[in-house]
Amino acid sequence: MPAGGAPDPFADNDALPPSSFDPFADARADDAAGGGAGVDDAYVHLRVQQRNGKKTLTTVQGLSASYNYAKVLRDLKRELCCNGTVVEDKELGNVIQLQGDHRKRVAGFLAKAGLAKTECIKVHGF
Repeated sequence: MPAGGAPDPFADNDALPPSSFDPFADARADDAAGGGAGVDDAYVHLRVQQRNGKKTLTTVQGLSASYNYAKVLRDLKRELCCNGTVVEDKELGNVIQLQGDHRKRVAGFLAKAGLAKTECIKVHGF
């Protein structure tokens, strides 16, 4: 307790949830509404994540494993004039990360190149 006898409002840090914003909540809700495992595998998810300051990161998740991710990344980098990388995740598989917010342009590129159908591309984020 502070010297004034009043309880310290910041003493109980466990009262707040560790993260009040879940960027994947809408994807989980779609999975629950879909009603089956493997339904979400047909979709390509495009998300934007906020980095430090004004910097953003676009992630592409759900492309077929049969594609060569290095070649897809190379073509995306040339088309969008940005840098990027492929990250291997245990749960999510291969995820393409691009610097900047390129969700609309990536969706157009994937549809034009025939990597995913337009109705199978989900764009998430603000």
